[in-house]
Amino acid sequence: MKLYVGNLSWGTSEDSLRSHFLQAGAVTDLRIITDRETGRSRGFAFVTMASDEASKVAIQTLNQTNLDGRTIQISEARSDGDRGGGAPRRSYNSEPRNRYNDRD
Repeated sequence: MKLYVGNLSWGTSEDSLRSHFLQAGAVTDLRIITDRETGRSRGFAFVTMASDEASKVAIQTLNQTNLDGRTIQISEARSDGDRGGGAPRRSYNSEPRNRYNDRD
């Protein structure tokens, strides 16, 4: 099960995050999300535990714990289709309409 880990310190490394999660069980994958332009952490990560049991233990025992001076928040990661939110995208003509384009 993939877990979402929020409220990370910008200074949290993959090694310190992995070490924190090893308290709950084996970690199979871990990725701290970074800004494309600056390379700086965006303050959240995804951690995949070796089993669903280990994931549940991680949520129960590590959620709201201190890591690198911040209280982290852990929950089951949602799939891309579960995100929802936002208005549907609209297509635009090459010439945008406004109140002046409507005049005859």
